[in-house]
Amino acid sequence: MRNTIRELQQLQANGEPIVLVTAYDAFSARLCEAAGVPALLVGDSLGMVVQGHELPIPVTLDHIIYHSAIVSRVTRTPLIIGDMPFMTYTVDPEQALTNAGRLMQEGGVGAVKLEGGEVLSPTIRRMVDVGIPVMGHIGLMPQSVYKVGGLRVQGRDLETAQQLLRDAQAVEDAGAFAVVLEAVPAPLAKLISEKLRIPTIGIGAGVHCDGQVQVFHDLVGLFGDFVPRHARRYVDAGKVIQEAVQQYADDVRARRFPDSEHSFAMKDDILAALMADATQMSGTEDDAAD
Repeated sequence: MRNTIRELQQLQANGEPIVLVTAYDAFSARLCEAAGVPALLVGDSLGMVVQGHELPIPVTLDHIIYHSAIVSRVTRTPLIIGDMPFMTYTVDPEQALTNAGRLMQEGGVGAVKLEGGEVLSPTIRRMVDVGIPVMGHIGLMPQSVYKVGGLRVQGRDLETAQQLLRDAQAVEDAGAFAVVLEAVPAPLAKLISEKLRIPTIGIGAGVHCDGQVQVFHDLVGLFGDFVPRHARRYVDAGKVIQEAVQQYADDVRARRFPDSEHSFAMKDDILAALMADATQMSGTEDDAAD
């Protein structure tokens, strides 16, 4: 049975931190499920991690649907949450409903995530009213990177901190089942978490949130040398994989691979017959040339 938003809310009620991982493909999704992760986020960060963009802006709804369908298809237990990409929910609530509906029907997600606080509260309310579970996202909102002037911590001064408090409350009041706090000072994230009834999910927001979300590739070292300040690399799998591929290349060039163990044999009598046929064919071709 797949988890729903109830399971995440129950974790919060029990005082148990909620674990989320952002995953985009069958390989990472299967490993996360095997590790007992209760919810997976198919994030628009795939624009940077998978597609090679500098920002998530180029990610489309079709991209998210494609990756969500993979993750939902190969898992059985985690709640799958799909990101709503740039400009797929901000025109008006009806646009958001249409696109979220596609993401749920075609992508197989059990909830959607969208960025925005007070301004987006009417859209969140409209979506929740028709049965679409919504996870909010405030603080650093990568889709608004051009507006805020880069990927930087939000809420460090009084005015922006007060706005984040209002945004958090507005998201909860609109009916969101949880809210992501990204790149928010830890004391502010603690205050928001204490103020809200719904779970807060931190990424670069300190230990006092009700849960944490990290990108699979950051956790296992598959995203090059760069490690975000908010991430901890638990294994350098990228280096291990690079060394393995290098060893493979060296073995091929030195003709150490494939060896007999990794090749297929055939019966001696069949080989002898084939060689005789080949010899006869070669003689026939020589005669024709003469």
